[in-house]
Amino acid sequence: MTAVRIVEVGPRDGLRNEPREVPTAVKVELIERLADAGLPAVEATAFVSPKWVPQMADHTEVLERIRRKPGVDYPVLAPNLKGFESARGAGATEVAIFGAASEAFSRRNINCSIAESLERFRPITQAAGQHGIKVRGYVSCVLGCPYEGDVAPERVAQVAQALYEMGCYEVSLGDTIGVGTPAKTRAMIESCAARVPVEKLAGHYHDTYGQALANTYASLELGVRTFDASVAGLGGCPYAAGASGNVATEDVVYMLNGLGVRTGVDLERLVEIGQWICGLLNRDYGSKAGKAIAAKRK
Repeated sequence: MTAVRIVEVGPRDGLRNEPREVPTAVKVELIERLADAGLPAVEATAFVSPKWVPQMADHTEVLERIRRKPGVDYPVLAPNLKGFESARGAGATEVAIFGAASEAFSRRNINCSIAESLERFRPITQAAGQHGIKVRGYVSCVLGCPYEGDVAPERVAQVAQALYEMGCYEVSLGDTIGVGTPAKTRAMIESCAARVPVEKLAGHYHDTYGQALANTYASLELGVRTFDASVAGLGGCPYAAGASGNVATEDVVYMLNGLGVRTGVDLERLVEIGQWICGLLNRDYGSKAGKAIAAKRK
């Protein structure tokens, strides 16, 4: 029986696009409840400019207020040195940096080329090393780009390798617009695994076209053992009107349970959290497995 580590991204990637401000107390409670449900890593917030991501303006308060559970990681996004220093000041023990496999996406998203973005990250990984802070790398648009279309697996592998060699302990491969299919996912993972050890790779699949679980399974078959997911499927895809974003953590856990894969996550508690947060946000519960389990309970 294998084990899989799930990185819960709901409090950060899931909430960032919510139209109404989510109170700090709700974010803190969401993070704490997810950790108590057995998730080994809960991405807490993003140290980015409130001008660009207003929903994350309370990043310092969130990180300082959460009750930290022993053995749980609370990574935060820190895309530049200023963000890193703020995160460190608030007690961060792990930060995440974001690159892209698409040149057009990199320019539109962070106003620089892929090569320039990697150079910007170098001072962060160096400073993190000096302070004993772990760094996780993300690569966006690994299976397609809203501006360029298809993205070559070799380009993804090059960015993943650069992040890994820079000092990222793990590189998360993100299908930002959710266009990937299992065959494309396999080709991309194989290309990356030729340059980065497969146990250092993670899958981050969006469910825009309903392929996230299939892509997770394809990655699992190739030896990937870490996956990002968002409780209740929180988070839309800003590049596809009305599309769902992150794969729901409940759906991933349900599938892995069925495969006899250990996650350490309490699915019943996760469903309660998903219902609770969707009720507060006044949105539909975005997990198919969660809806079915909740209906059975009734």
